Amino acid sequence: MRGRDIALALVVIAVWGVNFAVIKVGVADVPPLLLGALRFMLAAFPAVLLVRPPKVPLRLYLIYGLTISVGQFSLLFSAIYVGMPTGLASLVLQSQAFFTMLFAALWLKEHWQPNQLAGLLLAALGLVCIGSAHGVSMPLAGFLLTIGAAVMWATGNIVTRTISRHGPMNQFAFVVWASLVPPLPFLALSYVLEGPAAISTALHNFGWVSFGSVAYLAWVATLLGYGLWTFLMSRYAANRVAPFSLMVPMVGLTTGWVVFGEALKPIHYAGGALLMAGLLVNLFGGPLFAKLKAV
Repeated sequence: MRGRDIALALVVIAVWGVNFAVIKVGVADVPPLLLGALRFMLAAFPAVLLVRPPKVPLRLYLIYGLTISVGQFSLLFSAIYVGMPTGLASLVLQSQAFFTMLFAALWLKEHWQPNQLAGLLLAALGLVCIGSAHGVSMPLAGFLLTIGAAVMWATGNIVTRTISRHGPMNQFAFVVWASLVPPLPFLALSYVLEGPAAISTALHNFGWVSFGSVAYLAWVATLLGYGLWTFLMSRYAANRVAPFSLMVPMVGLTTGWVVFGEALKPIHYAGGALLMAGLLVNLFGGPLFAKLKAV
């Protein structure tokens, strides 16, 4: 990857790392599914008035919006709402990189290299370690919801790669117009699962802290973060870009510890170390495996 694009990936890492703490602040006053609806309403308006929609088939807008937006964030927001620590959420969610590799191999016929397979096995072992330590500090439901969110993100990544085959486009404009898809499904889910009373109470008590959370999630995490992410996914193979997101937990874990005092168990650190080792092997292990093969 070019140096400029690596720098853009690092911006995304910082933005998304802080994102988890902001979600926890947001769901303290706004039910998670309603928070998702408000996030994408603000991401879409007024930005849709300023950019033209890229010429992409409507079905791809719908699939992208329902997977990477509704699917991912309904599960992630709910996970944090039921007690998933923000730092661990940022860590577990990055398993999307390996789900992306799996789906890219199945649907896009992108070939795996030996180092990528080794990285996947290390990361899988790390997730097993983290999941085995569920309890009061990390409810099992929160862990499983976060895994589900990772699967939805990975599915959206494959949609992004599919979209890139339609030729060059304005990635920021695509993210903006795709943000029109999630609000209605989120509102429907909120009405059915959270109830009109919870919606009414949250909107009645909606203050500056809630607005700040929604604004960060909409303008910074969605428009900036996913605009840059979509740009990178459209330029490079999925298995080249997705692993960078495994650096997000460095920011997420630090933020959770500083802001909320979240403490991890030794097995969490062990699982996290295995995930990070998977990233390093995936990104930098190619030349080493090539030398071993030659020997």
